[in-house]
Amino acid sequence: MSRARPLAGLKSVLVVKPSSLGDIVHTLPSVHLLKQRWPDLKIHWIVNTEWSPLLTGNPDLDRVILFPRKNFRGLPDLYKLRNWIWEVSRIKPDLALDFQGLMRSAFISKVSGARSVHCLADAEITPRFLSHRVVPAIRSEEHAVTRYLKLVADLGVDVNVPLEFPLPSGEKPLGAELPERYLLVHPFSRGENKSLSRESLDRMFQLLAPIPIVLAGRAEKDFQAPGGCVNLLNKTSLPELIWLIRHAHFTVSVDSGPMHIAAAITSRLLGIHNWSNPLLVGPYNPEAWVWKNGELLQMRDVTLKNASGSRSFGLEDVEKVSEFLKTKFSG
Repeated sequence: MSRARPLAGLKSVLVVKPSSLGDIVHTLPSVHLLKQRWPDLKIHWIVNTEWSPLLTGNPDLDRVILFPRKNFRGLPDLYKLRNWIWEVSRIKPDLALDFQGLMRSAFISKVSGARSVHCLADAEITPRFLSHRVVPAIRSEEHAVTRYLKLVADLGVDVNVPLEFPLPSGEKPLGAELPERYLLVHPFSRGENKSLSRESLDRMFQLLAPIPIVLAGRAEKDFQAPGGCVNLLNKTSLPELIWLIRHAHFTVSVDSGPMHIAAAITSRLLGIHNWSNPLLVGPYNPEAWVWKNGELLQMRDVTLKNASGSRSFGLEDVEKVSEFLKTKFSG
């Protein structure tokens, strides 16, 4: 498919990428390059309310439009949805870029009154049917960052440049007594079979002592954190989590949204992948580290061969990873 010609008189773009945490982070470089290419371009971004802190203070955006999806639960909330649709219909951008590729995002793009709508070829059938242009992309073969870049490269934007992820500075957790130098551990994910086991986490903390450890993220309410750490599980907001990542000496995280935030901020990161493929969903940072199938590799050294498989991180892997973390923390 030939590259699209930039729309005549392109003055405003609507970015439709409401969720999720990691996917929003992955979209940031594309939007930044779009703004670099056309500095006077007005860019609006529709995002789920809970993920909007990721866009706080973003200099590339003229407006962040909240999509309060949780408020649209059923018939009693139809009037709220109607009012929201009316607000969106007033945007009328020259171009809507549907990075989400779902029926919901296709509907949002349509009601915005955009003069033209573009999506990726691996989107669902509805956005592909409703879009004016469908840009080639293959979800099963490319990292999300690479796929999203194609949507702006199709407009004539040069994407073969160093990428930037404009994230906010974050906020220091209130009331938390933090060590000056610490290892940040994010051990749990909502994704099935991605989290560290309690036994592995306990043993890791024992082997890492006396390194100061901050434990963050979401956990079951009855989870008892291992001793000898600053336990911030279920106690931090998204801005506070960003701050913790920025100020950590090193971060270790399972495959999750916070791992992608860390990869956007620093190369001092170890991402733990059980069944997921680092080439598709790993840290988009060649200097970051991953654990996969018992191996510790920098992303630049990950290949199709060592990215495949689904061996889970277990007790037998804790000692090797703990020794690696000790080395990185002392460096």
